[in-house]
Amino acid sequence: MVREILTFPHPLLYKKSREVKEVDSRLAKLVEEMLETMYKAPGIGLAAPQIGENIRLIVFDLSDSQLPERKPHYLINPVITEWEGTSVGEEGCLSVPGIREKVKRFARVEVKGLDLDGREKVWEAQGLMATMFQHEIDHLDGILFIDRLGPLKRRRVKGRLLRREEEE
Repeated sequence: MVREILTFPHPLLYKKSREVKEVDSRLAKLVEEMLETMYKAPGIGLAAPQIGENIRLIVFDLSDSQLPERKPHYLINPVITEWEGTSVGEEGCLSVPGIREKVKRFARVEVKGLDLDGREKVWEAQGLMATMFQHEIDHLDGILFIDRLGPLKRRRVKGRLLRREEEE
């Protein structure tokens, strides 16, 4: 089932997510719904708060969308445990449609989380994958990528988004 993606300035997007305490069949169903929603949007990552679920869960797939074979992944309670370097790249977000801006991130990260069997998974990431992890984990902490912009640019972008919402 495809879920609605919340967009700025929805208050749930600014709420810190709860840690997942129990991995069960409901969580497995949510992972499937999130993947379906992400693919339909289309996007490369989605965090549970973006569909109104206040838990620490992300799904992602960085495979080429032109290929018939998808490579879906997910992480429960993801945490960045190591980081180094810096990188600046353009980002967009399903919760902030129509906006793309350059954001400074770590160049390399190590991320730990759990799978649906409760086993620890570790990802070493750089490039687009490192950016995606930081972007999605920010969602779990109630932070949108536009909150990472400088104060003047952030104010301009948020003003433009609010004006667009009033016009609709």
